[in-house]
Amino acid sequence: MSSNNIEHELGALKEAVAMALDYARELGTSDAEVAISKQQGLSVSTRLKEVETVEFNKDGALGITLYRDGRKGSSSTSDLSPEAIRQAVQAANDIARYTGEDSFSGLSDKELMATEFPDLDLYHPQDLLPETLAELAIATEDAAMSADSRITNSDGASANAHTGIKVYGNSHGFLNGYASSRYSLSCVVIGEDEQGNMQRDYDYTVSRKYGELAPAAEIGAKAAMKTVGRLGGRKIATTKLPVLLSPEISTGMMGHLISAISGSSLYRKSSFLQDSLGTQLFPEWFNIAEQPHLLAGLSSAPYDSEGVATKDRDIISAGMLETYLLTSYSARKLGMVNTGHAGGIYNWTVGDSGQTFDELVKAMGTGLIVTEVMGQGVNMVTGDYSRGAAGFYVENGEILFPVEEITMAGNLKDMFRNIQAVASDRDYRSAIRTGGILLDEMKIAGN
Repeated sequence: MSSNNIEHELGALKEAVAMALDYARELGTSDAEVAISKQQGLSVSTRLKEVETVEFNKDGALGITLYRDGRKGSSSTSDLSPEAIRQAVQAANDIARYTGEDSFSGLSDKELMATEFPDLDLYHPQDLLPETLAELAIATEDAAMSADSRITNSDGASANAHTGIKVYGNSHGFLNGYASSRYSLSCVVIGEDEQGNMQRDYDYTVSRKYGELAPAAEIGAKAAMKTVGRLGGRKIATTKLPVLLSPEISTGMMGHLISAISGSSLYRKSSFLQDSLGTQLFPEWFNIAEQPHLLAGLSSAPYDSEGVATKDRDIISAGMLETYLLTSYSARKLGMVNTGHAGGIYNWTVGDSGQTFDELVKAMGTGLIVTEVMGQGVNMVTGDYSRGAAGFYVENGEILFPVEEITMAGNLKDMFRNIQAVASDRDYRSAIRTGGILLDEMKIAGN
């Protein structure tokens, strides 16, 4: 969509939001908020270098929430005609008359609303035909299948292009919107050794800009290399070992931190980090910074889904927890200040300890590289952690063989506290930007 068209579309959606807020005001409600999103996308998947599916989607909806004397009512409509919007507002108002009172609900405080809206370089439209994405996916599969004779099958490749617009407004007078784009390419292949044992693995790339996706040949070759590397996996004896988490698994570990310090977990008392604000959770050298305004960042945003301004902040500083992640509701429940995290986090960057991943492998000496975890064995109330795992056994700083069908166990508090190092070569493909994390010791259950 061209810049002129996107401005026209943004203007039309803002008008729809403003209309809904006007209708809500006419009904005499105390507060109202309206969010609208429109997305369109094209996805092409292939298998064995043949097109398997082509999907085009275009959808959107307006959602309105009204607050009336501590009661809340919500409604939505995909029809943006004035009459449909009026009916949606009336429905939300009717619902609010019968819901239970909740003194903690309501809009975020007016003084927290964003007043500056920098261009974060999130929207990069690219006119793409299904044939173009099909060629890209097929090229990725072709690179993977031809990389090694042990790659015998494919679980497919997928190329995707999506754009969207979000507009939010509320009765504080806030009304703003922006457009964004996202492109991705992935491939999954299957390898087989001489004994007939099979493994699979994948690789992917994602970016706001189509032209900045990693080349198809690179993604295919990496998928093949990772798959072949897992062939010949074996168990090891039950023991305790240092563990080096790959960047992808390190991202998951930090995801548990997000869950534990989110307001909803805290006010429900379902977090192992209850009452941990200002306490030492990590080594003194460990830091996590949040940067919501990174240009073209995958998780950049000028404000959260309640209109609250986002800002740079330290999540972990010198190993100490500096903030919880709070929405308006959870902040009121906890008697704290809203941190602008309605809708998630924004570009966390985990500080590193100066070594590359390969250097950490050598520094670890004898231990495990974990590249995959399985199962749901994480208790967010106690922090107990027990998950199936696969990866590679390392001795004297050298990878000896792949490992599978093991379980690694510990407690997340101990895992956080006993991080030994974080690799400097980060994975930038998600909201959590981190390198591999070296843990001093985990319980390993094997043979």
